[in-house]
Amino acid sequence: MLSSPRERAILGLLEETGTGRVDDLARRLGVTGETVRRALKRLEAAGRVARVHGGAHLKDWGTEPSFGQRMQVNPGAKRRIAEAVARMLPDGASVFLDVGSTTAYVAQALRVRRELLVVTNSLPVAQALAGVNGNRVFMAGGELRAHDGGAFGAEALDFLRQFRVGHAILSVAAVNATSGFLLQDLREAEFSRTMIGQADQVIVAADASKFGHGAPIAVAPPGRFHHLVTDAPPDAALARFLADNGLRVTVA
Repeated sequence: MLSSPRERAILGLLEETGTGRVDDLARRLGVTGETVRRALKRLEAAGRVARVHGGAHLKDWGTEPSFGQRMQVNPGAKRRIAEAVARMLPDGASVFLDVGSTTAYVAQALRVRRELLVVTNSLPVAQALAGVNGNRVFMAGGELRAHDGGAFGAEALDFLRQFRVGHAILSVAAVNATSGFLLQDLREAEFSRTMIGQADQVIVAADASKFGHGAPIAVAPPGRFHHLVTDAPPDAALARFLADNGLRVTVA
């Protein structure tokens, strides 16, 4: 039983997309951010939501598998996607890479390239490309997460904003014809949005098992992306959605 109309109102807003940021919830309810945080704390104690940095998502939206588990899902498809992405980038390219498992495969494939400028918050990506073929690798600071080797927080975002690169390569948790490109983690979504704003071309690397599924957090409007690299053609509805938003699709 929820104890207040405000908690019921917050749940109602979260049910629209599965997730919400504190500042957005506060604006829509006409209250302070601290009021929303206190209500979210009570909702978390009641088992209704899970709080994340800057917001919360509904508990029944589930959680993403660990990074190690994701590395073992569809490895053949991810390697083909990674090789296709590597063919798109010339020697000397500048690139952002995020913490996703598919982008970790991309980093391995990029070892054939020379003199890359790589900016990442992923320890596996940095380890794959640092000291190889004259590459320059810049690793974002901030708190390093144990479960995926990713650095997050205000320091990482500020670090990222110092760069302007040719290519941002992102992974996602889900792709569908209603909401576009989605993630499970709010901090990852914040990092991806910052990458998108600092890159000339945005490439999503995602295998077809992500198609048609949902996740609580929309990364950015679909028109902000330029290219999807995957391992199988999307169905008619998703293909139409991608085309309508100007995305090119490459099937590896």
